[in-house]
Parts: sequence; C-alpha cells; structure tokens
Amino acid sequence: MPFIDRTDAGRQLAEALASYKKKKPVVLALPRGGVPVAAKVAEALDAPLDLILVRKIGVPFQPELAMGAVVDGPTPSIVRNEDVIALAGVSENEFAAIRDRELAEIDRRRKTYLGNRPHPELAARTVIVVDDGIATGATIRAALHAVRARKPSKLVLAVPVAPTDTLRKLKGESDETVCLEDYENFGAIGLFYSDFRQVSDEEVIEYLARHPIKQSAGS
Repeated sequence: MPFIDRTDAGRQLAEALASYKKKKPVVLALPRGGVPVAAKVAEALDAPLDLILVRKIGVPFQPELAMGAVVDGPTPSIVRNEDVIALAGVSENEFAAIRDRELAEIDRRRKTYLGNRPHPELAARTVIVVDDGIATGATIRAALHAVRARKPSKLVLAVPVAPTDTLRKLKGESDETVCLEDYENFGAIGLFYSDFRQVSDEEVIEYLARHPIKQSAGS
C-alpha cells in the first residue's frame, strides 16, 4: 500500500508541497476524509487550516455515482454532470430533492464543525485544496470552482492518489496539481490505504481545534 493511513498520506503530501511554505498558503480540507491529510500539510507549511464543505449529489439508485455536487457558500455552488443525469434518467424533481438533502447536510456540518470559527481570507492568497484522494472528480471540481470564485492568487489541488484519467479531465481546474500516486486502473480510494477507516465528526472537530485560525489571517 502506498499509504499507511491518512496521516501518513498527509506527511508524504506535505513533503511534496514543502516549497509552498514561503508563499504563506491557506490549506482547505474536504471533510471528512481530507481533514487528517490536510492537517499534516497545514502543520508542515505553518498554514491556516479551514474546510470547504462540498457534497456529492448521487444518482438515486446508485448514490456513489455522482450526477453533480454542491459547495457551501453565501450562494451555494451547484455543479451538474449532465451526461450522468441523462444516462440515469433522473428527473429535475429527483435531482432537486437530493440536492436539497445534501445542502441540509452541509448546513449541519457547518454548524457542527465550524460554529463561530473565523475563516482565513482567500483573495490574493495561495490556496491549497486537499482531499484524501479523487475518484470521479465531481466533488473536487465543484470545490475548485467555488474556491476560484474567491479569487486566490494561485489555486493548487493536492491529493495523495487519483485515477490518471480523472486527473486529465481536471486539468485546468487548478493552477497546479500535486498528486503522489495515479493509476489507470483505479478501483476505489481505500484500496491504496492500509487503514481507511471513516473519519468521525468528533475527529474533524479535534483537528480544527489543534489548528486555530489566528485573527491576523483574516476572518
């Protein structure tokens, strides 16, 4: 296995991103699995850690198949995968119902994880978006779109592992992509970790508590 667990993946990813320390970046994690990875990166780069709340909009009869994604924000950002919607025969009402359910989960996570925690300013900053891996790319594409709208000076996608084809499709969505391992024959992200147990809400809260946002970083 390339990675023992998410902390090990974060340690390896931080080494690959070491040159960014002098740029004083902001690190954004996709919860929940991306948080332990991003925490190691933020620690190594002495960077503020924040979350980008994004949820997959799954096909009703095959929830793991993304027909879109939704990202938190003043106006939530919706990304639609029209090919999947058409192929699965999903109606607008079905799409809207699942979208609204995922928006409710984003709202729950925002209140649970962040509360009144301040957010670092992203405009004119180097921003590194981190997850524990990429599968179809729908959620990470939505996340990158939402971050790009906040006008960072440089947008970096950093993940331990991804399918080669998905990386090709994501080309141009970020200014730079750092991926430690990519494979033509992928399967699932968990296959590349010895320990890929689910990250709990409590663990996310603990990681954020260890990386408080300094007020000087923005709010």
